[in-house]
Amino acid sequence: MEPIPATHEALLEFERYGDLQLRDDLKRQTALAQQLVPGLVGVSLGLVAEDLVLTYVATGVDVAALDAVQYADDGPCLEAVRNGETVRTDAESLLDEGKWQLFAQASAAAGIRSSLSMPFRRDGVVTGGVNLYGEALDTFEGHVEALAAVFGAWAPGAVANADLSFATRREAAKAPRRLKSQTHVDHAVGILVSARGLEPQAAEQKLVDAAARAGVAVHVLALALVEMFDPTQ
Repeated sequence: MEPIPATHEALLEFERYGDLQLRDDLKRQTALAQQLVPGLVGVSLGLVAEDLVLTYVATGVDVAALDAVQYADDGPCLEAVRNGETVRTDAESLLDEGKWQLFAQASAAAGIRSSLSMPFRRDGVVTGGVNLYGEALDTFEGHVEALAAVFGAWAPGAVANADLSFATRREAAKAPRRLKSQTHVDHAVGILVSARGLEPQAAEQKLVDAAARAGVAVHVLALALVEMFDPTQ
């Protein structure tokens, strides 16, 4: 399991600010998690204060776009952080229940059949969360406590001084009309308008914010949404 390019760049920035241990810690923890749960295909770790997401994936699995769908329209990881509770899902029940509609459809389209989301706490306060993606409905069956032990030892406070602001990423990601793939951006905005009844401007801002938080370019998230929800494109 390897970091996506945006996470690799973020880790380089952490190292520039003196945190030379984080990369090794995350490599060790993701490797241990995958050893415990062979069906684990993606891990994303989020920090609340920094609005930063660090994502590790198995080859060929695009969970960064899946994370971004959550930020655009809600999902289990956000609920885990909001409520401070572990949330387990599977694609089939989500589709049946109609809960987190975009996330459920995106998960199914990406071949993700289950997820496990757990909050991090520091001094009793939720400071972040981990989202784990599985390739089978029962990927996390019997492994929740072991995975909580693996990632509960990760200390978000250790990177609190890193100068990696979400505002900087949002600034870099905004103005999607300058992107070559504007057609895909417009189409993705339309998907959010249809799904949530948003005004186009609000839907576009959601798209920009979600892409920035997940560490992907706006046009990458837009294309992922279009391919997931309109395979004829």
